[in-house]
Amino acid sequence: MDDSKFLITGADGQLGRALQAKYPNARATDSQELDITDQQAVSDFDWGNISTIINAAAYTDVDGAETQEGRVAAWRVNGHGVVNLTAAAIKHDVTLVHISTEYVFDGRQNPHTEDEPFSPLSVYGASKAAGEIVASMAPKHYILRASWLVGDGKNFVRTMLGLGQNGTAPTVVADQIGRLTFSDELVKAIDHLLKQGSVYGVYNVSSDGQPASWADVAREIFKNAGFSLQVTDTTTEKYYANKPTSAKRPLSSVFDLTKIKSTGLKLQDWRDDLKVYISKELNR
Repeated sequence: MDDSKFLITGADGQLGRALQAKYPNARATDSQELDITDQQAVSDFDWGNISTIINAAAYTDVDGAETQEGRVAAWRVNGHGVVNLTAAAIKHDVTLVHISTEYVFDGRQNPHTEDEPFSPLSVYGASKAAGEIVASMAPKHYILRASWLVGDGKNFVRTMLGLGQNGTAPTVVADQIGRLTFSDELVKAIDHLLKQGSVYGVYNVSSDGQPASWADVAREIFKNAGFSLQVTDTTTEKYYANKPTSAKRPLSSVFDLTKIKSTGLKLQDWRDDLKVYISKELNR
């Protein structure tokens, strides 16, 4: 598989950085080099040597998307940007790998399967659902839904480590359940599907292991980091009671991983990945 024929969009994000590490010869672009929301820029891009687009570009500020300005930005990137990339994939016979989220669901079904109907609770979720619909129109497409992403960038684990280092005991929601998805695991899934030539379509992906609440994840972080601080449980309703502009979040982020595992991919337990991640973070 010739990674020099890969185009990575959103290269400066958590997933984008992990993709660059895996595919060092790929054409890696951020919004300055290729603005996917600019139809003309995408159309004029040199597609001659590109076989695969891996779209890691996204507007991911879930609460910010509820604002007037954020709503426009979310739809521009997560909706219209995907329209432009899909059009290019169709025109140039390119494989499109698109990254989505469990926020396309309302969290009532547990676990989420690939064929569950869309039921987004937020602007962000709606824009990502629209992106999925568009991406699925490319004849050669892989849509990977990921939950609770952790990589090289701003994320929950780094936030908790920062609080622990400052001696701050956090209050964390205990009624949102899911699994962390480490960026390296997501890249491993992308690489596996491409190398295997797996059936095109939608795949739910997260790290494996027993699902847990955000509060339990915080406790696991503190335990592995050696912080003897108490994590206080709260509910989503209470946590966001004084944040009227915040987005609604699905209570279940748990994916059914049967389909991706059926391709022969073995996923790591998120707790094992967390230990490795924390060790690297504390020794930076």
